[in-house]
Amino acid sequence: MQTNQQIVLVDNKEFPYPRRVVLRRFLKMLARLALGTLTDYHITGEENLPKEGPFLVVGNHFSFIDPVAVASIAPWPIEFLGGFDLPHAPTIVKWIPKTWGYYPLFRGTGSTYALRAGEGILKQKGVIGIFPEGGNWATVLRPARPGAAFLATRTEAQLLPIGIDGLTNVFPSLRKGKRAHVTLNIGKPFGPFKISGRGQERRRQLNEIGHKIMERIAELIPPEQRGYYSDDPAIREAAKGTEIYPWANKVEGEVIGEVH
Repeated sequence: MQTNQQIVLVDNKEFPYPRRVVLRRFLKMLARLALGTLTDYHITGEENLPKEGPFLVVGNHFSFIDPVAVASIAPWPIEFLGGFDLPHAPTIVKWIPKTWGYYPLFRGTGSTYALRAGEGILKQKGVIGIFPEGGNWATVLRPARPGAAFLATRTEAQLLPIGIDGLTNVFPSLRKGKRAHVTLNIGKPFGPFKISGRGQERRRQLNEIGHKIMERIAELIPPEQRGYYSDDPAIREAAKGTEIYPWANKVEGEVIGEVH
């Protein structure tokens, strides 16, 4: 167990924070080196980074390397929640999230393991990274799944929005001998949120908070990528269909998509 590590018991499961401190410090260094070398990399809004948790880092999810970019700028220990299956990532890079160690969401199964882990970590004043859309099957913004809003309301933690632009162009640009222009825009923390009621009313409130989260992220990415959250009717029309959640009637392992 790492020095200064704490353990919180949530539903009889232990979720230590922080974890893998030395290994993750090394991986973050590699991520910064790779992004700085292979891309034209820019970060804005670093003054908005909170000094400590608890809070959730939320961002748009267009590329399988989005978590790498977020981890590279994190000055605090950060835990990620993400899908167990990575259908849009090449097999050759799937070792990265496994080596980092993240809490898997078993989409389409009703499993709450990752959400319990997230709650336990936030209760330790930790930092959680989560991509509210629930996957990277499109390159325009889509409505949030309820996970981020659920954790934010359960723990009354703030949210830190990040807009990520250009990562989908990294490998196509490298094949042409060029460096893609990549930008991470860090917004101001917002929240906390509270909800009340039960059942459908509770879900309606979580959906409303999810929309507020995505609207904050939309402000941090180019207008043409705002999809469902664009003010331009033509962009919203072009984005129709991307809001359909691939795992709505499927479980992990049944969704296969085009690799970005």
